[in-house]
Order: sequence, then C-alpha cells, then structure tokens
Amino acid sequence: MPDTDRSHAEKKARIKAAKDRVLAEKTAEKGLVIVHTGTGKGKSSAGFGMILRAIAHGMPCAVVQFIKGAWDTGERRLITAHFNDLCQFHAMGEGFTWETQDRTRDVAAARAGWEKAKDLIRDPAIRMVLLDEINIALRYDYLDVAEVVEFLQTEKPPMTHVVLTGRNAKPELIDLADLVTEMTLVKHPFRAGIKGQPGVEF
Repeated sequence: MPDTDRSHAEKKARIKAAKDRVLAEKTAEKGLVIVHTGTGKGKSSAGFGMILRAIAHGMPCAVVQFIKGAWDTGERRLITAHFNDLCQFHAMGEGFTWETQDRTRDVAAARAGWEKAKDLIRDPAIRMVLLDEINIALRYDYLDVAEVVEFLQTEKPPMTHVVLTGRNAKPELIDLADLVTEMTLVKHPFRAGIKGQPGVEF
C-alpha cells in the first residue's frame, strides 16, 4: 500500500474510533423542542422535512400552520392527499399580517391555532408536532411567549418532539429549546425580481 493511502487509512481509522467512542456515550432519548429561525429561507422547509421523516418512520405527527394557512402549498397537498392517516394538517392562519390588516382577526386566528396545537401536543400518541410560523405570532404578541414556554415545559409529553418555525424567535423560546438552527440570508432571488415559485417557495 502506498504511503499516502496507508496514512489516509490510519487517519480515518483514528477518526472512526473517536466517533464510535462519542456515539457510545450518547444513549439518552427525549422529545425535543426544536426551533428554526433566522432571516434566511428554509425554516418551514426544514420543519416539513422533519415531518416527512417522521411519516417515513410511521410516527403519528401533526402540523399547525400559523399565518400562512390560506396558502395552497405543495407540502399541504402532499400530506393531506397521501399521509392523512399519519399526519393531521391544520391550516389556522389567514395570511400575512399585511394582507389581513386586522389585528383582532390575527390574534383570534393565532389563539385558535395555539389551542389546537395544545390539544395535539398533549396527545402522547402524536410523536411530532410542527408549529409552522408560530414565531411570527409570538413576535407580534398575538400569543404570550411565557404561556407557550410554560406549556412546553409542563405539559409536553416526554417523548414528543415540537418544532417551531419563523424568523425572530423570542429569546425565551431559544433558551428553552434543545435544538436551535438560525437560517442566514446570503442571497435570495426575490431581490433580483424573481417571484416565489412552486416547488421552491410553496
């Protein structure tokens, strides 16, 4: 074996041994609170990716959409048409806040979405609940972040995963979460005059 190949194999063997030791120590399981936030695209997409992964494992799951509930999205079509036996889909929003222009309606829609979310999260048979764009409702104080945090701390079943998406996640939610990912905007076609397109934005 040439020296470069031998050196490479030895290096990778050391890395594998180290990784195996680390993995052997990670034995705990729990239901996670997961936050996808930031100004970049992909927060809801990441949340729906997790929902589809749960579906593939045969795990009952649910989606509650805040804000974007009126949209006819690809993920909504796919889940309701093919996976409604495993995944409940509840579109509770009425559109972006600049479209409704009615704070009372926005608060009522967010409240209804949160009440539905609590029912779903409380059900221990449901293994993952996606709260899509709830961070927007929290940002505008349509919902009380302290109430949401307390509920997740005290009433979420131990093995239920809850995924919360939307930009400007509140610090209290970030502190509570087990996993937080911030999507960073580097470049977006919208700034070049390209509209949102099926299969990419919705």
